[in-house]
Amino acid sequence: MRTILAVDGGNSKTDLALVAEDGTVLATGRAGPFVPQSAGVSAAADVVERAALALRDGMASPYADVLAAFLAGADFPREEEALRAEFLARGCAGEVSVANDTFAVLRAGASRPWGVVVVCGAGMNAAGVSPTGEVARFPALGRRSGDWGGGEDLAEHVLWHAARAEDGRGPDTALAELVRTRFGAASVTEVVLALHFGELDPARLHELVPGLFAVAAGGDAVARGLVARQADEVAVMARVCLDRLGLLDTPAEVVLGGSVLTARDPYLHGLIETSLGASAPHARVLVTALPPVAGAALAGLDLLGAAEAAHARVREHFRRST
Repeated sequence: MRTILAVDGGNSKTDLALVAEDGTVLATGRAGPFVPQSAGVSAAADVVERAALALRDGMASPYADVLAAFLAGADFPREEEALRAEFLARGCAGEVSVANDTFAVLRAGASRPWGVVVVCGAGMNAAGVSPTGEVARFPALGRRSGDWGGGEDLAEHVLWHAARAEDGRGPDTALAELVRTRFGAASVTEVVLALHFGELDPARLHELVPGLFAVAAGGDAVARGLVARQADEVAVMARVCLDRLGLLDTPAEVVLGGSVLTARDPYLHGLIETSLGASAPHARVLVTALPPVAGAALAGLDLLGAAEAAHARVREHFRRST
């Protein structure tokens, strides 16, 4: 029976699954970050290969018949091809497929191999695949490529509004109290100075994001404005992908992934559905319940032409283990 090595390589961790053609998950594992931009292609591939060796109890390559790798840092065709060439040169599998990790979220959440996905975690990204295989995507390089949203932007805007509310430049908002309470500070200014002098890790600003949604749920106008802006950005990215793929006038699934969206805040999701419904009335919004590595496994089964029963077996395995 042929096998698949499914890989979800992210900036914080790399998940792997060894899957048989009938959908049986033979082994799973986790390794460190997959960061080819900073570590280089070879070092990033080492992360996958060491984990694959562990899954196969030290057996030499090839580790599977198909390697389905969905990777952070595979943002452009030249990056995908460089990573694919590296895995092929190492003999990791007879067939190697490499794509951006956003597409793993799409395959994990969609009921079929096509549709649109919007991922909102630390940042924002979106992509889509048509029924005939055409792809729509964005550079997703942050503000320089026109992006806005995700945990980093939301947290910084919470602090921005809190600072202006405290010193009188902006409207009053409960976000100021959120910042003070979250970091045990007497003032928002104290938090700003702690960041400036390196006494507070900027990564901790992400802790403000759940509080933003709680404050918005309480009716705070400033917080609700931020959440509404995030909802609009999710909806417009989905709409543009649907439009590029010619799917605006046909039923299509829009999968939502990433920590901000999988938290399922009711106010945010209601706004997304309203906004997207106005421009893409045939779209069906779904929140992925499976991890991206499940999407990589399903994509690998697609490459093998596996039966639907195999896909169902993979979904059930990861549904039980999530």
